[in-house]
Amino acid sequence: MSGNSNMKFLYAGIAIALLLAVLAPFLASPDPDGLESAASHVVEKSKLSDMEENKPAVNAPMADYSIKGLGKGGEVAAIAVGTLAVLAISFGFGIIFKKKA
Repeated sequence: MSGNSNMKFLYAGIAIALLLAVLAPFLASPDPDGLESAASHVVEKSKLSDMEENKPAVNAPMADYSIKGLGKGGEVAAIAVGTLAVLAISFGFGIIFKKKA
């Protein structure tokens, strides 16, 4: 692959990731995810509710993949920001490790 072809592939991947970020809140199931569902079969419901009442050690900046008060738009924004952050961090690691190689 040429450098130009690689860049087109990169841009297409970023566009697809952002498209999924925009569509995810509208396509996601409102039912509990696999982990919550499996836990409800293994652990008593009273213990699960006790676990949920515990405060986390660190508060998430965008808990539940959402920005409070913005509805679906907040979910889209939170997922898009998270997607771009992961891409930026990955790109940064790529630059760092490319220099060492």
